Formats: sequence, C-alpha cells, structure tokens
Amino acid sequence: MASLFNNALQQLDKAYEHLKVSKDVKEILGSPKEAIHFWIPVRMDNGELQTFEAFRIHYNDHLGPTKGGIRFSPAVCLDEVEALSFWMMIKCALVDIPFGGAKGGVVVDTKQLSQAEIERVSRGFVRGAAGFMGPDRDIPAPDMYTNAKIMLWMSDEYNTIRGKYKPAFITGKPVALGGSLGRDSATARGGFFCIRELMKLKNKTPEKTKVAVQGFGNAGSHLAIMLHEAGYTVTAISDSSGGVHCEEGLDPKHLLSIKKKEKKPLKSLASHAPNARAITNEQLLELKVDILCPAAMENQITKENAGKIKAQIIVELANGPTTPNADEILEKKGVLIVPDVLANAGGVTVSYFEWVQNREGYYWDEDMIDRRLDKIITKAFHRTNDVMKEKGVTMRTAAFLTSVKRVASAIDAKGLI
Repeated sequence: MASLFNNALQQLDKAYEHLKVSKDVKEILGSPKEAIHFWIPVRMDNGELQTFEAFRIHYNDHLGPTKGGIRFSPAVCLDEVEALSFWMMIKCALVDIPFGGAKGGVVVDTKQLSQAEIERVSRGFVRGAAGFMGPDRDIPAPDMYTNAKIMLWMSDEYNTIRGKYKPAFITGKPVALGGSLGRDSATARGGFFCIRELMKLKNKTPEKTKVAVQGFGNAGSHLAIMLHEAGYTVTAISDSSGGVHCEEGLDPKHLLSIKKKEKKPLKSLASHAPNARAITNEQLLELKVDILCPAAMENQITKENAGKIKAQIIVELANGPTTPNADEILEKKGVLIVPDVLANAGGVTVSYFEWVQNREGYYWDEDMIDRRLDKIITKAFHRTNDVMKEKGVTMRTAAFLTSVKRVASAIDAKGLI
C-alpha cells in the first residue's frame, strides 16, 4: 500500500508550485517536529501481561499547541500517524483556529478486548505519554475506535498523574464531565455545511441530488441522517462489512437503529428497506450519484478505481481517502473534490470550542455551538473556493495554499536560532 505520509507530502508539493516559501519553511514542514514511540504493558483479564505499541506525534506547533485524535486500530503505524498529524496541521490552519497538528494511536484490535482491558490500554497510553501532552502543549481527542468513554478514562488518568483537575487536557469527553454539546455530530455537520454551500453555488436543490456515503461510523452515519432529513436522496450507505443500495432512497436513521438493536452488519439489512440490495464498498464508490462521501478509511479512491467513479462531486469526510494518482485522474474528469482538511474540519473546530469552554469554566448551549461552527466552516469553504478560482487549482490545492501560507508566516516571523 502506498505511504500515506508520502501522499500528504505530494499534496504539499502541489501547493509549493503556486506559493513562494523559504527553504527554511520547506525544511520544517517536510517532517514532524517530535514524536514518541512506546509500548503499553497491560494486565489482561486472564492474568497474562500483553504489550501494545503506541505513538504520539507533534507535527508543528507554530500556530499554537498541537491538537489531534488518538486511534485504536490494528492498522496503526508510524507512517499513518505522521500523515494524520500533518493533515491536522493543515486543517487547523485552514479554519483559523490556534492549534498545530498532532496525532496518536495504539496498535490494538478493541473488538478482541473486554471493556476493562480497553480501559487499561487507555490509561496506559496516558501514563506513557503524559509528559508529551497537556492543555498548553498537546490536546488529544477521539478518533477511529475511540470514544467519549475512552476520553474520560484518559482524562481521569491525566488528572491523577498531575494531582489537579485539568479538563482542557483532552476533548471529546462526555458532556456531563466537561465535554461540549454538539461534539458527536460535529465532523458530519461541518461536512454538511460544505455541501449546503456548494449546492448554493451550483444552484442545485437537495430534492434533485443523490448521495452515497461510504462509512457508517460516527461521521458517516450522522452525515447520512442529516442529508436525508434535509431532503437529499441517500441512495447508498455502507460500513466495513458492505452496504445497502436503493435508487429510491434509504432512511439512514431507521437502518442505524436496526443495526444497533440487532447488532448485525449493514449489508445484511437490505431486507429492511424496500427495493434495496446488498452491495460491496467498492460497488458503492462506483454508483451513479451526484455526491459521493467517503467517510471510512484512507486510500479508498485510487488510480485503480478513480476512472470508474461516476459522481461529479466528492466530499471527503474520511482522512486521506483519495490518493494523489486518483486526484489527477478525477481532476481530468472534471470531478470536484471538497478535501478532507476542509470537509471534516468540523470535528476539530468543536474540539477547539470544548477546550475554550474547559479553560473558561463556562459552557455554551448547542445553538451557540452550531452557529459558531457554521460561521467558521462556511467562511473557510468560501475562502478556499475563492482561492481555487483565483489560482485555477483544485480545491485541495487551494486549501493547502491557504494553510501553508498561514503556517509559513508564523515560521518566518518566529525565526530560528
């Protein structure tokens, strides 16, 4: 599989073609600032000791303390975490929030662990990285296969180590314990705002727009439900097992409730939707729809299948779902891609809101959260769209131009000793 970090650097090189930056900036942005690589010893329920490999990377902190999620997955590796921390830097700069980029991960399959074992891994991660993180240095958050409960365990462990209550250490916590309203749906809501603004620019209505969503986790399921409730025809959705397709449209909220209740893979639920059929994730990507939303894993749209994509608009809710080679093919086909660093920036934006609320000890209602998120994402979308038109580049390159320019200004202003 292609290196995710190399993919990220290729995207950066595209921006350099249209932006003059110093050699110092290129040198600094070409690699992370710092990283830790450690192992977490965990006493399993059967009494045996098992170690789990873990990473935390700070990519760049010129705009503020670093920010980024922690994922638990068997596929976690240094290359992946480097790429994700880089994209977090780009994302935060793009929406103009005072954070740099970071990411972390543990090589673990949580499906094979009990809740008690997951808690021990979570607390072990904080014990191993506590000196590398903190509310003024590096603020973690949930990511793939981590959630509010895991953030709570990590927060509690950090508070125990420091001997103080530090809710701003981590975001994505339960609302009752310092979390922000609107955080669960924030990533999807940011993507929804991008789609809304794009439809205005193209003079299209939801009722005449067909959408396919690959990925039915937190972001994908929330987005599918939002689109359905706004009048879009969601013709296909999928999870890791496969998906369901119906030309007349699906009710994602109904399918999600059945999936949770019956604890079955999504592909087995076609019988719960009239005229629906089971499909693979690969088939979903190639459906004839107006908007395709990859909201699952990275490297889903590649040079092998890019030529078969029929959607004219791709909105990337996942991180890195489209490879650079696929980007080139889709650009030649005239496909507009709303890039991940913009489309999924709602999550880190509301994480920023949570951090601010924790530090102030004053909490906002959900209406205020949504209004402030809307303002930030809408502004970032139109700023990126304007740069795209002005420079004659893709929206991804336009997003990178905006972000890199901002980070480069901070690097040059700070200077090096």
